Amino acid sequence: MVNTRNMVADNYTPESVAEAVRKYDGVRRKQAIGSLVRSLHIDNIDVVASYGEDAAVIQNGRTALLLAADGIWNKLMEVDPYWAGYCAILVNVHDIAAMGGRPVAMVDVLSASDDAIMTEVSRGMHDAAVAFDVPVVGGHLHPDAPYNVIDVSILGVAELENIIYSSKAQPNDAIIAAIDLKGRIHPSAPMNWDSVTMKTSDVLRSQISVMKDLGERHLLTAGKDISNPGVIGTLGMLIESSGVGAVVDLTAIPRPDLDALGITFEQWVRMYPGMGFIMTANRSDVETVCKKFRKTGMAAQVIGTVTSTKKFTLVKGEQETVLFNFCEEGITNI
Repeated sequence: MVNTRNMVADNYTPESVAEAVRKYDGVRRKQAIGSLVRSLHIDNIDVVASYGEDAAVIQNGRTALLLAADGIWNKLMEVDPYWAGYCAILVNVHDIAAMGGRPVAMVDVLSASDDAIMTEVSRGMHDAAVAFDVPVVGGHLHPDAPYNVIDVSILGVAELENIIYSSKAQPNDAIIAAIDLKGRIHPSAPMNWDSVTMKTSDVLRSQISVMKDLGERHLLTAGKDISNPGVIGTLGMLIESSGVGAVVDLTAIPRPDLDALGITFEQWVRMYPGMGFIMTANRSDVETVCKKFRKTGMAAQVIGTVTSTKKFTLVKGEQETVLFNFCEEGITNI
């Protein structure tokens, strides 16, 4: 009898994945960033890095202040205000962690059309803030808005010399994906992999602190937290901002049992993974990096190589396709 386990999940091609990623709203919505950046950009001697990074880097002596903000997609607010509130904290904490920093505190702007939604959003924010030990210390409330929106900004700190940028990947670097596969498809959001709400605070804090340790040991050349565009889309943003290309082996991307979950590989690589990072590193540092994540219960392995071509190529066996040619098109166009 033929074992069909994983056969459905493996029934994908580089082209089917490329098409799914290109058309995904989580990727397409990033295309407007470039024009907005050009209209807002102002040079300042204290700003070491800004647009294209997960957090702005502001020099403060030998220390860097890390400043980031995220707004939660209104679609998520509509289906699950609690999870939207939780994610508002989660994504901000990840932004600071991805830079090798320590999250310090957050402020929020909450607009709510009724008390029930406001209560659920704030409950989700509170639970996440407690889990990661990062307080919400102020903000602004619109208690009678005709819409429901939650936006959060976060402050973090790091030593300047230990910052992990998303724009420093170099040709021949190894590409590493680290994802917590112990989770569930969120019941309210099929494109969200919830790997956090069932974990203890100790586990979450240990996972989020790995990037800080890697930054202090200078083991990465670049890094980002895996966000709304999914693992492939987020890597695309990293290599675009680095001015390089990449070849990714799709079969190497960490994944749970997709057949048991009833989802395709194309869906998995577009999902927001809850706890996940995409990084580049020198080959000699790969095993050390992966071991750091594995000790916290996360899957971590090499999924590809950085190239000098400015093309993002997806490979599966003998099949390959170009997902993005950054000489002709971009994701954020910064």
